[in-house]
Amino acid sequence: MTVGIDEISFFTPNLYLDLTDLAKARGIDPNKFTIGIGQEKQSVVPPSQDSVTMAASAGSMLLTGKSTDYINSISEILFASESGIDNSKSGAVYLQTMLHLAKNVRTIELKQACYAGTFALMTAFDYVSLHPNERVLVVATDVARYGLKSAGEVTQGAGAVAMIVSSDPKLAGYNHDSVFQSQDLMDFWRPLDETDAIVSGKFSQEAYETFFANAWQDYIRRTGRRIADFKAFVFHLPFTKMGKKALDQIIDQADGQQQQNLERNRLAGQIYGRQVGNIYTGSLYLSLISLLDHGDVQAGDLIAMFSYGSGAEGELYSLTLMENYQQAIKSHVQKDLNARQRLSVLEYEKLFKLFPKSSDDQSLMNEYDKSLFQLAEIKNHQRIYKAAVSKLLIK
Repeated sequence: MTVGIDEISFFTPNLYLDLTDLAKARGIDPNKFTIGIGQEKQSVVPPSQDSVTMAASAGSMLLTGKSTDYINSISEILFASESGIDNSKSGAVYLQTMLHLAKNVRTIELKQACYAGTFALMTAFDYVSLHPNERVLVVATDVARYGLKSAGEVTQGAGAVAMIVSSDPKLAGYNHDSVFQSQDLMDFWRPLDETDAIVSGKFSQEAYETFFANAWQDYIRRTGRRIADFKAFVFHLPFTKMGKKALDQIIDQADGQQQQNLERNRLAGQIYGRQVGNIYTGSLYLSLISLLDHGDVQAGDLIAMFSYGSGAEGELYSLTLMENYQQAIKSHVQKDLNARQRLSVLEYEKLFKLFPKSSDDQSLMNEYDKSLFQLAEIKNHQRIYKAAVSKLLIK
């Protein structure tokens, strides 16, 4: 029996900041952003969007139009985020209501920096392996914030990736070949009383590269596979140059033609990340969608997936693409990115400062947000969400 990703979708807010504009406003050479770290744009979050609303929008793309039997086969919602809205209540339980799912569903939130989306996926694979007639909804959703005029400002972003895990998947099968490692590092963290992350950028980059090199050596030792077996490597991308730095460590293990193929597919996998920015838990899976939309891949190809979460946790595993995998991508990412509204630096700074705290009663409605799901207000420390439609279009 094959278990894997049945369908996948992506959502990001309809606002963006051009990083050339940001560089000029900060007195920095734009090439340091567009070439040095490989970023062009970043999604900007209006105050009416958070990790829950973005997850709901991505999840609704997978569920709209599905049959009642399909909806009822979802037994778990796994909500991976490092920018959750509550230290106790799971973000997943909001989705249960917003997506009109049944009460007999587990609703769990997972956190380990950017790695949690991968652990949620692995947990879903394990569950479906034991319950092949059931499905799991996995969402990886985050708002990446580092602060105005901070060193990490250029690597902000926001978005959510949603995936349905099932037996007989339409997108990709999991090959049960994960290798992983952990180490207590202080390369990135966000204390409970802080809204903006703290990062040691160079140290974090070095840790990422080391974790990938170690994971690759462990993987080839355990599986017997070699670089020639893979059509592409997909990376977690806080910024797109990270993937190049990781792959460069092992690229000499491939012959000349495969080196060209791997490099071409690496570039294909970073196209969306260059336009969205860092989305933490969902970054690796946005890279996967980008590869599938723009890369030179086909059914049966073996794809290596490298996940990293600061603090630190790393995992390397592989997926095998299914027949007609393109039909399992339930979002039109490039079309949506092209339709976003460009903000001035002053508009971006205004919205950044409006990032809401749950301790303050306030209305969050604004003229910017056109999304299906929105955070309408905060009242008595409670977040009140609204949807533009009353229910999903279920067959």
